Amino acid sequence: MTHPLATQFEQIITGIGEDVSREGLEKTPERAAKAFAYLTEGYTQNLSELINGALFESDLDEMIIVRDIELYSLCEHHLLPFFGRAQVAYIPNGRVLGLSKVARIVDMFARRLQIQEQLTRDIAEAVQEVTGARGVAVQIEARHLCMMMRGVAKQNSEMSTSVMLGTFRESQSTRNEFLQLIR
Repeated sequence: MTHPLATQFEQIITGIGEDVSREGLEKTPERAAKAFAYLTEGYTQNLSELINGALFESDLDEMIIVRDIELYSLCEHHLLPFFGRAQVAYIPNGRVLGLSKVARIVDMFARRLQIQEQLTRDIAEAVQEVTGARGVAVQIEARHLCMMMRGVAKQNSEMSTSVMLGTFRESQSTRNEFLQLIR
């Protein structure tokens, strides 16, 4: 085993009564450690390095929306996945962000342990910080395996969260335009 977390995964597997030396589980601690490191790589990322100068001067002042950005995250309460899609909008204030960077921001924050409400806020605040936009809106719809696989076991439940900053918060018409465009 080479990954530092592999020993802990071996202890977990042994702790539930399994034999890590059996054929199907021989390499599982290492694979699980690598997977967990990937799923939480957002902790090793830095916003300015992620953006890497992909901000461009622009006189655009209309809403920019990136829709249906797939996201996968882990809930901090049970370490079970939640997954869904994010809609991110901003109204530029002299600068626009490279299109792929919006999705990268979503991924950076999604690949951390958290609750969906905080993920939504983190994405909105990061886009605001990077762009200096006049307003930012983020809406996320996600399904949580902690609700689907355990507890109340509700298979079709979906959680929706939103954060509105700047003009999206101050102007009902701007907020309504965003909500209408993402439907």
